[in-house]
Amino acid sequence: MNVTDAVKARKTTRDFLADPIDDAVIAELLTTASRAPSGGNLQPWRIWVINGESMQAFRQHMAGAERPTEMEYDVYPPKLWDPYRTRRFSVGEQMYATLGIEREDKAGRLAQFARNMDFFGAPASLFCFIDRGMGPPQWSDLGMFLQTFMLLAEEAGYQTCPQEAWSAAHTQVRSFTGAPEELMLFCGVAIGKANPDAAINSLVSERAPIEEFATFL
Repeated sequence: MNVTDAVKARKTTRDFLADPIDDAVIAELLTTASRAPSGGNLQPWRIWVINGESMQAFRQHMAGAERPTEMEYDVYPPKLWDPYRTRRFSVGEQMYATLGIEREDKAGRLAQFARNMDFFGAPASLFCFIDRGMGPPQWSDLGMFLQTFMLLAEEAGYQTCPQEAWSAAHTQVRSFTGAPEELMLFCGVAIGKANPDAAINSLVSERAPIEEFATFL
């Protein structure tokens, strides 16, 4: 698989098979992903891996924890404006449509969102932290690291789901991982094999045409 194929194949997976993934595979992906660029070579990413027995323990931990409610940061700007608001609304409607969940079905939508807290059934996951003293450039570096990891996972035959929703459960995640307070939880990333029979995995989100985002001078 070349880079172009990996980019086109990668998409957010929201239903995983239970097939296990070896720690050594994840370690190799992370090691290679660490070649991602970072300003001044700061390499600001800090990663905790949950897999196998630790995933079972984490699920039990979350089952007994309080319901996540408070985000550590704003995932979206307040009062999101167009075209961003329309893009977010559209992909949400398309996602729920694959599941047959109507807009008025609030319970169904909440139940689907709650699957975030189970990594959509994935056998393994990463939690990505960054030092609270870091600024926007280092958050950008973390994003490049995560994208590199997800493309490498695709090449290796695994699918992923980056999940900023985990920021709402930062207290629960911190108590399980033991991550120090000076680190902020940015996101989780589910990793495993996509369930080929899950309708939600058929969703391919739209992209704006180049004329909308690029200017050639």
